[in-house]
Amino acid sequence: MLITLGGLFDLEKLETDIAEFDHMMADPSFWDNQEKAQKVIKEANEKKEVFQTFNKMEDLIEEITILLDMLREEEDQDIRAEIETDLAELAQVVNQFELDMLLNEPYDKNNAIVELHPGAGGTESQDWGEMLYRMYTRWVEKKGFSYKVLDYQSGDEAGIKSVTLLVTGMNAYGLLKAEKGVHRLVRISPFDSSGRRHTSFVSIDVIPEINDDIDIEINPDEIRVDTFRASGAGGQHVNKTDSAVRITHKETGFVTSSQAGRSQMANKEQAMNMMKAKLYQKEREEKEKEMDDIRGEQKEIGWGSQIRSYVFHPYSMVKDHRTDTETGNVDAVMDGDIDQFIDAYLRLTMSR
Repeated sequence: MLITLGGLFDLEKLETDIAEFDHMMADPSFWDNQEKAQKVIKEANEKKEVFQTFNKMEDLIEEITILLDMLREEEDQDIRAEIETDLAELAQVVNQFELDMLLNEPYDKNNAIVELHPGAGGTESQDWGEMLYRMYTRWVEKKGFSYKVLDYQSGDEAGIKSVTLLVTGMNAYGLLKAEKGVHRLVRISPFDSSGRRHTSFVSIDVIPEINDDIDIEINPDEIRVDTFRASGAGGQHVNKTDSAVRITHKETGFVTSSQAGRSQMANKEQAMNMMKAKLYQKEREEKEKEMDDIRGEQKEIGWGSQIRSYVFHPYSMVKDHRTDTETGNVDAVMDGDIDQFIDAYLRLTMSR
């Protein structure tokens, strides 16, 4: 039976595509080109996840229909409870499926590179940076994603000076791009003996992992390459050789660095790919701004603006200023429960 969903995809074609991928991967020569093989596997997994989710929705609907027929014949509290459970699960699956289908911008399905940069304020802001670092890693774990620390610069007394993470998972960039901006904290500082209230800021930047998928040429004269000794956790090679690499783009001032690789060459390649992604994103944002100017549009929210406030004192609240989504459960948010903010922001931007 041919099934379509809002014109977004054809289930019959999806089945055919998956069968073709399976045929390709069964070929003995499939692994001759490792890079190509990995891309095929990634695309196949994306299609299989969509197909499996769609089938799960159909199965739940069929089960609920059967239970409703049973309930009409005879009132039974156990059946009613099972229906309510299935309906709640179906709503959750449909909500996530709808969001996944809406993430159709270029590179939404790619891995994400997340950078955390504390603002002015020394130890206070650096500690806030580490708290957000923990929040995002907990979110990654809850989503079933994985992450790798590409660069870690410890704070002078506590916290971090900066951290760069590579988050791996389907739609990682599409979801995490909602977190780009300035995050503000208000609390009683644990570093202030007078117990005064402090405000701290951390800037979050998110770019897609692109590697060689884009055509961005970087002239060697346009950049400065520095090597340094790795300072974060990462294995026995850390702090023994100048293997970490930092690249500075002279015109834009963009800086990327990597210390996760086991060689200077590997770190330089990673830092260069990150720089290409930053330059590509800048180019896209400039084109979007030009189109907005032509249409006379004025966006309410810029990427670099303050997007969210976390208040620990004198009351407990986390509020997203773009969508007005808020919660009083600060502990849950800091433990990685941020999907409500991501979901609300993505739906807001996609409805425009």
